[in-house]
Amino acid sequence: MSAEDHSLRPSDPPPDRRREFAEEARAERPDLARLCLLICAVADPALTEHDLVGADVELDRLAGLVPYATRHTGAWKEELAALLGVREGFEGVPADYQRLESSLLHEVLRRRRGLPILLSVVWMEVARRAGAPVYGLGLPGHFVVGFGDPADLDLADPFAGGRAMTGEDAELLVASATGEALDRSMLRPAEPGAIVLRILANIRAWATPRPERSDVALWAVDLALLLPSHPARLRYERAELLVQRGDFLTGAAEMEAYAEIMDAVDPESAAAIRHRAQAARARLN
Repeated sequence: MSAEDHSLRPSDPPPDRRREFAEEARAERPDLARLCLLICAVADPALTEHDLVGADVELDRLAGLVPYATRHTGAWKEELAALLGVREGFEGVPADYQRLESSLLHEVLRRRRGLPILLSVVWMEVARRAGAPVYGLGLPGHFVVGFGDPADLDLADPFAGGRAMTGEDAELLVASATGEALDRSMLRPAEPGAIVLRILANIRAWATPRPERSDVALWAVDLALLLPSHPARLRYERAELLVQRGDFLTGAAEMEAYAEIMDAVDPESAAAIRHRAQAARARLN
């Protein structure tokens, strides 16, 4: 279907991006790029399907620039670093952590800047379309990409423009982020759902110190809750956000519902949550 076919006619209802997100997240093979672009559409309702298709086409264009011979040479890391890191200028800087745009794929494609995980998504999607055996690796505190057999640790850091990483580099990165040694469980390729959950966590982390952007934190939590696998505590986080935004009754009700879940595992915390729910209801008086 062409981009024009996706254009809305004046009589068409606006697309339900959250429903589309939920359906894609529960697909047998979720499309990572589509999930990321649907996050963009929720963040900016002015984005049209034409805009989203345009971002997808840009990924196709970049994939078409990867030398075909790479399928035979296997030099994916080197060719992608030359294309994306050098020629196209995809990389990150510390200031990117202070920008919401750094977590939105369409903006990352436009600015050539973003958080490590979004730059990795660009690398993964371009590499996958070009035929590379690529995967994402969600190390503590930093996201990178790998090629071939995960046991070989043939890694690159898109945030650093595609700098090659060794297993020792990965160990140092984990040690600096956690103070602990690299555990083999950290080397499992990340599934699309886990990648998207981490992106949404980054968006919430951006919004948390900005109370005036609690709307961003709320939609990020709402989308995370639509993923097949997510932390149960997100329901309490959503309740707190509702209270923060002045919806005391709904927030209190959701706190109480979460307290019922907690009764079986942590009665003391459940009691504290009920107390907060009562305090939220009291703010109506």
